[in-house]
Amino acid sequence: MASFVTEVLASSGKLEKEDLSSKISKMSRKVEDTKEEVCDMINKKYGDFLPSLQGSEELMVQVDEVSKEMDALKNFFPGSDFKQSLCLILKQQLEKNTVIITMLGHLKEFHNAMEEFSKALLEKKYVEAANQLGRARANMHSLKGLKSSQLPLLSALSSELTVQRENLIYHLGDEWKRLVIWKLPSSKEPAGLKSFLKVELNLTYVCSKDGETKPPALLCCVLQALAIQGDLQNKIKLFSQVLLKNMLKPLVMFPSLSVRVTEQQGEGTILALQCLENSKEERSTPSQVYSKLLLVLQTLHSHLLGTVRYCYFSDVSIGDKKLSAILGEIIWTEISQCIIHDCLLYSIPTNSSQLEKYNTVIRETEEFEKSLKEMQYLQGDSTDLLKYARDVNCHFASKKCKDVIVAARKLMTSKMHNTVKIAPQSKLRLPKLPAPSSAVKQESTKEITIENAKQLSVWSLCLPACRISESVQQLMELALNTLCEAVGSSTPCALQLFFTVRNIFQLFHDVVPTYHKENLLKFPHLAAIQHNNCMYLAHHLLTLGHHFGAHLPQPLSDGVATFVDMVPGFRKLGAQCFLAQMNVQRAELLERLSTAHNFCNLDDEDNYIAASKAVRQVIHQLKQLGTVWQDVLPVSIYCKAMGNLLNTAITEVIAKIMMLEDISSEDGEHLHTLCQTIIEEGPLVFIPLAEENKNKKYQEEVPLYVKKWSTFKELVIVLRANLQEIVDRWADGKGPLAVEFSSSEVKNLIRALFQNTERRAIALTKIK
Repeated sequence: MASFVTEVLASSGKLEKEDLSSKISKMSRKVEDTKEEVCDMINKKYGDFLPSLQGSEELMVQVDEVSKEMDALKNFFPGSDFKQSLCLILKQQLEKNTVIITMLGHLKEFHNAMEEFSKALLEKKYVEAANQLGRARANMHSLKGLKSSQLPLLSALSSELTVQRENLIYHLGDEWKRLVIWKLPSSKEPAGLKSFLKVELNLTYVCSKDGETKPPALLCCVLQALAIQGDLQNKIKLFSQVLLKNMLKPLVMFPSLSVRVTEQQGEGTILALQCLENSKEERSTPSQVYSKLLLVLQTLHSHLLGTVRYCYFSDVSIGDKKLSAILGEIIWTEISQCIIHDCLLYSIPTNSSQLEKYNTVIRETEEFEKSLKEMQYLQGDSTDLLKYARDVNCHFASKKCKDVIVAARKLMTSKMHNTVKIAPQSKLRLPKLPAPSSAVKQESTKEITIENAKQLSVWSLCLPACRISESVQQLMELALNTLCEAVGSSTPCALQLFFTVRNIFQLFHDVVPTYHKENLLKFPHLAAIQHNNCMYLAHHLLTLGHHFGAHLPQPLSDGVATFVDMVPGFRKLGAQCFLAQMNVQRAELLERLSTAHNFCNLDDEDNYIAASKAVRQVIHQLKQLGTVWQDVLPVSIYCKAMGNLLNTAITEVIAKIMMLEDISSEDGEHLHTLCQTIIEEGPLVFIPLAEENKNKKYQEEVPLYVKKWSTFKELVIVLRANLQEIVDRWADGKGPLAVEFSSSEVKNLIRALFQNTERRAIALTKIK
C-alpha cells in the first residue's frame, strides 16, 4: 500500500480541502498510535524494567518513518487557496502532531543514549559513558519543556537517569581508589615524624600486553569522566587535602623528611616519605623545601615508564582550566603560607651583613614559582611567597625587632642580684662607625680648639662607682648592637630598629618595677641595685642618640634620634624605688624603738632590758643595711641613706626623752648608757667601701650625714651634767646647748632631771 506522503506527491499539487483534512486526520491517528506504543515501551523498559529489545528497535524505526512523513506533509501545506479559519484548524492539528513527533524523537535519542552508555560502561570507556549520559540528560531536559509530555513517563526517565549517574560515579570512584592508593598512618597515632614515615602514594596505570600504553591512560579517562559529570572538583579537593596534610606540609616542617619516587615497570609510580639519617638541622633551607615539593608535584604532573610519559593532570580540564591549575589553586594558598611560616621566616638573616646572601633565596623562590607555572600549577606573576622573599629588608627589620624585644624582656625578667662593678673610668663598648660628614668634622675640630682657663675634672661627667645588674649591662649592649644594625640600613628599616631600641627602654620602665615589685620592697639589696640600674641607663641615654644620630638616615640624622626625653623618667623611677625601700626601713626602725616603753622608768629592770634591746636591734638593723649596701650604692648615696636612717632613729630617741617629765638619777644613768651606745656604734654603720681602712673617713663625717647628731650628743652630755654645767653650756643662749635646743626644751630637761630646789630655780632663770 502506497504511503500517505506518496499519495500527496502523486497529486497535481492542488489538493481539495476534504483530501487535506482527511490526510491530516490519518496522520494524527498514526502519530497517536505510535506515541502510545513508544510510551508503553519506554514505561515497560524504564518503569517496569521489562526486556523488549526487538520491539523497541522496531518502534524506533517506526518513529523515524512517521517523522519523515510529517516533514513531507509540512512542506506541502497550502497557503492562500483555503479559507483562513479552516487553515488555522488544520495548522493547529499539524503543530500538535509535530510536538508529539518531536517528543518521540527525544525519547528515541534518550533510549539510544542509555543503550550506548550501558555498552561503554561495560567496556570501561568512561569518557564515552559520561558523554552518553550527558546526551540522555539533554534529551530529558528537552522532554520536560514539551507540554504534551507525560509526567509518569518523565518521572521514570528521571529516576533511571539518576540511578545510572550514581552507577557511573560509583564505578569512577572505584577506579580512582584502585589507581590512586594512599597508605596513611592510623588516625589514633599522634602526628609526628615517625607517623609520617608510613605515608605512601601509589599511582597505578594499565598497559597492553606488548608493553605499549593504552591511549588514553585509564586514570586520565577516569578524571575526564569525573570532570564531565561535575564531580572532579570535589574529588581533587579531597585528594589535595590528604596531599597537603600528609605529604607536602610534613616535607616543609621536618628537615629530616624527604620523598622517594619509585618507578615500577608496567605498574605505576610510588611516592613515599623517608627519613634522612644524617640530618640534624632544626629547619629546612628554602632550596631543600623547594626541591622536595617540586619532586612531588612533578611526579603528579607526569611520571616515567621507560620512554613513555603519562600526563595525568595536564590532559584533563574542567571548562577552560587544566586540572593542574585547579589543583594548584586549591593547595597554593595553604602550602605557600606553610613555606613562609615554617621555612622562609627562619631563613631571614639576623644580621644586616647577611642580607646580600639572601638574594640566593630570592632566586630560588623565583625558580620554584617558574617551575610551577610551567606545569600550570600556578597562575599570575606575583604571589605572596615571592613578595615575602623579596621584602627581606622589611622582614629582617621585623624579625630583628621581635628578637630584640624578646631578648630584652628575657633580660628584664631575669634575676637582678647578679651584678657587675661599674667604675668611673668604665665606658660603653661603642662600635666603630663610619666617619661623619666633613661639616661635622669641622665643627668637632672647632669645639676641641676652644679652651677655658678652668678645666673640669676628668671624672666630672662620669658615673660614680657602683654595682648594676649584669642583665642591665647586657640590655645596654643589646640596644647598642641594634642601633649598629640601623646604621647603613634603609630608612624604613633604620626607623623600625631605632624605635625598637626606644621601646626596649620604655619596656624596662614599665615591666621591671611591676615584675619585681614584691622583691624590690622586700630586699633592700635589690632596691639599691634597681636604683643604680635606672641611674646607669639614664646616664647613657643622655649621649646615646648623639653618638649614633649623625650616622643614621634621615629624618633620624636631623635630630629625631634622641633618648634625652627618657632620662627624667628613669631618674624618677630609680629614686622612687629606693625611697620606697627607705620608707620600709624607716618604719622598721620606728617599730623597734616603739618596744622601748618610751624610755621611761628605766630603773625597772624589765623596762631597761626592753629599751636596751630596742637600741641594740636598731644598731643591728643599721649595720645589716650598711653591709648589704656596701660596695653597691655610690658612696655619696650610701652615706646619705645611712645618715637619714640613723637620723630617724636618734630623732625618735630624742623625742621620747624630751617627753619625759621625771628622770631620776638612776634613769638618767641608764639613758646616758643607751645613748652612749648609739654614739659609739652609730658611726660604725658607715662602711660604704669593702676596704675597712678607707671607711674611717666617712665614719668621722657622721655629722655631715646625720642632721640631729650634734643635738643627740648635747642631750647625752646634759643627761650626766649638773646644773652649773648646763648653765655654762647654755652661755646666755650663745653656747653649744643653745644651738641645738630651745630655752623651753632645756628648761623641761632641767625640771625632769633635778628636784625643785632653790639652785634649780636660779638655773632656770638663767635659761632665757
